[in-house]
Amino acid sequence: MKLVGNILWFVFTGFVGGLVYFILGLLWCITIIGIPFGKQCFKLASLMFWPFGKKIKCDFSSHPIANIIWVVFGGLEVAVGYLILGLLWCITIIGIPFGKQCFKLAYLSFIPFGAKIS
Repeated sequence: MKLVGNILWFVFTGFVGGLVYFILGLLWCITIIGIPFGKQCFKLASLMFWPFGKKIKCDFSSHPIANIIWVVFGGLEVAVGYLILGLLWCITIIGIPFGKQCFKLAYLSFIPFGAKIS
């Protein structure tokens, strides 16, 4: 199921979303101050390409200031977008696995600093 889910996700959602996060990561890395934020965009891009079968462990307390800055400058809007997209996917029974992946992305996009993807 992971392979089929990842292939379908990549075709319908993951390629464009992952590419956007990758480009944003490159843009953030232009400045020295933006490098930590660029690294988080790369983390989101890797999960966006192949989310099925991956687990997220978040530790907000390891980087609270960076997470707060992330939330203020766009993390909240992105997380709400993924929540809405996940709810739309969950309308049908076939879309529930994709909705669950959107909820995983919402969680990571809200507080990415200190998160580990395994």
